[in-house]
Amino acid sequence: MNIELSRVPYEDKTVLYNLIQLYRYDSSEFDGHILNNHGLYVYRYFDHQWTDEYRRPLIVTVDGEIAGFVLVSLDIQQDYMKLSTAEKTNAISDFFIMRKYRRKGVGSTVADLLFNKFPGMWEVRQTAANQPAYLFWKQVLSKYSNNEVYQESFIDNEKWHGPVFVIEAKKED
Repeated sequence: MNIELSRVPYEDKTVLYNLIQLYRYDSSEFDGHILNNHGLYVYRYFDHQWTDEYRRPLIVTVDGEIAGFVLVSLDIQQDYMKLSTAEKTNAISDFFIMRKYRRKGVGSTVADLLFNKFPGMWEVRQTAANQPAYLFWKQVLSKYSNNEVYQESFIDNEKWHGPVFVIEAKKED
């Protein structure tokens, strides 16, 4: 299985928009997203993926077929959580693997690719009710860190409600 992670060019923003619809539908049971009057899920920062320098919209392919996406923010200030001593961190905003590719190692491979591509401190957040995501990330981060140190906290404030993992991704030798 050839798994790749690549940046979504602006010309392909419709592809990402369509994937976000699948993702929002899939996660609506946990996060309460609702359809607008046009039958679509709104993603407030969609266009920002190409206008904000720190954002990276990434598409996942498996053997050349679209399999999901990851939206990340790189080198952002730790302004409200201070979960590590690092001044800046990377954060996974959204992570989606289509159902047909789940439980086949695609998600964990994508996480490894992501961490290796952008070394540094990472925050990985999950909606409090999304137990499958929590268990996925707990397993992935344990494997990535060889059961060593990663930090887990539960944040409950005006900006976030749910578990957050913090891990340092080191550049592969």
